[in-house]
Amino acid sequence: MCFCEPVGEEEIIKKNMALAERKDYTVIDVDALPEDTRAEIIDGQIYLFASPRVIHQKITGELFFEIRSFIKENGGNCKVFQAPLDIYLNRDDKTRVEPDIFVICDSEKIREDACYGAPDLVVEVVSKSAKQRDFGIKVLKYRTAGVREYWIIDPVRENITVFWFENESQNCQYGFDEEVNFHLFPELKIRMEELIDR
Repeated sequence: MCFCEPVGEEEIIKKNMALAERKDYTVIDVDALPEDTRAEIIDGQIYLFASPRVIHQKITGELFFEIRSFIKENGGNCKVFQAPLDIYLNRDDKTRVEPDIFVICDSEKIREDACYGAPDLVVEVVSKSAKQRDFGIKVLKYRTAGVREYWIIDPVRENITVFWFENESQNCQYGFDEEVNFHLFPELKIRMEELIDR
């Protein structure tokens, strides 16, 4: 029997550096990649990412559950989604992202195959191969596309960076041991260390 090792973070970083030489890709190029390749495209540049680790899945699973439960219990109109699901952020063929978790409150943006337009809330759990992208280009892309709130969760440093684009003086970084509330849902508060210790 043959056992194939998963592609590691270092290999993904090298492949992304090679892909950076071109910035004229479209979603057609992404769709032509091998079936199990995980990739996004931002402004015509393809970015690959490695399979998530256990801590990544634990964080996204627990946080998705908290957000979904809150919306259901409060009769909200917003919908929460978890990767893999595509977002055509600019409604074009040059940018298609796949955040770990996102919330959309405008049902007109939700279609059968994907979401079209900016979510209200985006959560990314960073990995080594995606950290620079999550803290760099995605901050700008999400802000200019109309995302209202953007969370970046770093499981290695055990911190959460919260961007509230409607009032950036409220941007802040929290430790996993601190209580954090969502700007989009002010009554929803989480303490990450409690979520992942369940």
